[in-house]
Parts: sequence; structure tokens; C-alpha cells
Amino acid sequence: MATNEQRREAAKRKLAAQQVHRAERDQKRKRNTVVAAVTTVVVVALAAVGIYLVTTAWDGSGDTAPSAAPAATGPDTAGRPTVPLPQRPTALPASVNCTYPPDGAPSKPVSPPADGPVSAQGQVAATLDTGAGPIDLTLDRALAPCTVNSFVHLVQAGYFNGTSCHRLTTDPGLQVLQCGDPTGQGTGGPGYSFADEVFDGLTYGRGLLAMANAGPNTNGSQFFMIYGDAQLPPSYTVFGSIGTQGLATVDAVAKAGVAGGGGDGTPATPVEIRTATAG
Repeated sequence: MATNEQRREAAKRKLAAQQVHRAERDQKRKRNTVVAAVTTVVVVALAAVGIYLVTTAWDGSGDTAPSAAPAATGPDTAGRPTVPLPQRPTALPASVNCTYPPDGAPSKPVSPPADGPVSAQGQVAATLDTGAGPIDLTLDRALAPCTVNSFVHLVQAGYFNGTSCHRLTTDPGLQVLQCGDPTGQGTGGPGYSFADEVFDGLTYGRGLLAMANAGPNTNGSQFFMIYGDAQLPPSYTVFGSIGTQGLATVDAVAKAGVAGGGGDGTPATPVEIRTATAG
């Protein structure tokens, strides 16, 4: 039989063993807590990296304005502020020489404007009477005199009468209504071309009127009206602005969207230019 002394020693050893076990258990719990915390931080960090990679991913994808990334529907842009007309860094002289060399067969009978000096001063009022509503324009000779001269020439020749605006884009980054092709297919022109009137720093935005083209210095008769955003390189000649009434008409067309859906195509609301006037 164990003596009292032996029992006391056994009790001491048991207590010491329990203390060691408790200390090891507490240390293990602390290690697990640290591991869990580190794991959480790593997971959160990886998630953040994943979110960063997803949100910063990108893809690059007749006369045309360039296409933007596709979107399902087009927004109603009525009420957005317009942008001011761009300003040339150096003003043009009072007149400039313009040339309009032949370029293919005209889609509708018309002669080119006469080559030679044209005014680079003042503005010209123009109106497109369309089936969707009136579109009032102001053409700026100081910004693009050769373009304004050609546009007024085509208007006065009746070239735009009875033609339709064949393209509406409602994608973010490119929101325009494009017109000026008698074929309605985006491939037609007046049978002549003329040089770009662009400059470094040229930007685009709601309310501006610009020329469509098929590459450098291939301007003809097709033009586009910007009713929203237009993230474009400075390759498209801006030659005027759209008035309040005109923007209301284009906004309504944009709100109706593209025929058959999508973000780029024939407007669901037909826009036929019945008559155009200028001067």
C-alpha cells in the first residue's frame, strides 16, 4: 500500500503533467489562430487580386466611325450636357485652299465643289427635316472650312434629300447617329473626297457634328451626330454642332434603339432626311 508521501508525490506529478498538457494545448490553439488569420489574409488578398484582374481586363476588338465594346441596350441620354466646340491650337487664315479630287462613282448624281480658296470665318446654319423630327445644325468654318464648304454644297444640290440615316450606335464609348449615304448601306459617297481637318488634342462629345471616313483623307458625304459619349482618336473632322431641337430628335431615336436589338445597326425609328437646307 502506498504511503501518504508516495500519494503526495504522485499527485504532484499528475498536476505537473496536466499543466504541461494545458500549456501545450494553449500554444497549439494560438498557433491555429495565427494560421487561420494568415489564411484569411491570404484568401482576402487573392480575392482582391482576382477582383483587380477582372475589373482591369480589356479587349480590343464604306465610311465609318470606329466600333466600341458591345452592349445589350442603349441608354437614354436626354438631358446630358453638351460639350463646347473644340478649338484649334492655331487659328486658320481668313481663307484656305480646298481640293475635291474624284473618288469613285457618286451614289447620287452630284458634281464636286469647285477647287480653290474658301472662307475660314463665320458659321452657317443648317437644318435636316427628318421623319423623326427636325435636326438643327451649326456649321463652323473656322474649325473645318473645306468640310463646311462641301456639306453646304451637297445640301444646296439636294444630295441629302430623300436619304436615310443608316447607322445608330448605342454602345458605351460610341453613341452616334450616322447619315449621308444615299444607298443607306454605309458604302456610298458623292464621287469625290477631301482631306481631314483635324489636329492634335481633338476630342469628341455630346452635341458635336463630325465626318465619317474610311481612313485618312477619305471624307465624302457621310457624317455622324454625337448624342452621348464618343471615345475616338483625333481622326474625324469636327465641323459643327447640333442644336437643342436636333439633340431632342436624336435622343428620341437613340432611346428607341437599334432595329432587332444590339448596340450598332439600323435605327429602330427610321430617320429619313426629307429635305436639308443650309445658308
